[in-house]
Amino acid sequence: MIVTPRVHGTDNTVTVDAIRKLGIDNARGIAVLNPDVTDDTLIALNKDGIRGIRFTLYTPKNAVVGFEMVEPLAARIAELGWHVQLHWTAQQIVEHEAMLQRLPATMVFDHLARLPLQDGVHHAAFDIVRDLADRGRAWIKLSGPYLDSALGLDHCYADITPMARAWIDAVPERLVWGSDWPHVTETHKPDDILLFDLLSEWTDDDATRERILVTNPAVLYGFAI
Repeated sequence: MIVTPRVHGTDNTVTVDAIRKLGIDNARGIAVLNPDVTDDTLIALNKDGIRGIRFTLYTPKNAVVGFEMVEPLAARIAELGWHVQLHWTAQQIVEHEAMLQRLPATMVFDHLARLPLQDGVHHAAFDIVRDLADRGRAWIKLSGPYLDSALGLDHCYADITPMARAWIDAVPERLVWGSDWPHVTETHKPDDILLFDLLSEWTDDDATRERILVTNPAVLYGFAI
């Protein structure tokens, strides 16, 4: 899965090019779009392997999209079977719960739904996202543990482990894993092998890991298995 980086704004050329080079049988993409996107462009992007659009709004002042764009765009992409990928803070999830309940498209909550350390699974966002996942309307991406960790790389982001395990215990059938490479938020880049190995810290069940790494993403992104 290739996601259009924020620095490219709504220009998804690099994402589409990467999918073409890898082959549509091997890759899918997430675009960033504005509501003025044409129907023809949506159809073309679908043929090129795009399967969702991302709203990176955890820091709105740097965003190229806005909360007001989520609902109208979700209505248009739902017909294509795409999802909206939401990089929001936990508090933003709570503040926009009513909208999330209305959205016609499937949702993917980025980076473990950005639950804050001080609250963890007791934050109201956990129950909101879990309810959506239980009803088959949402997925959670297990990625970017360093974004909210206070312990950091030296301690293998151990303070994020309880939240990751909580998601795995709650909705293993609605989880996918992501590396978040190339880690643009980080001055000291994490080891991608270490990030991958964290999944073994979060669950020791081989069947669950295969579900998160293979079966679930095949369903979400439309791969044959």
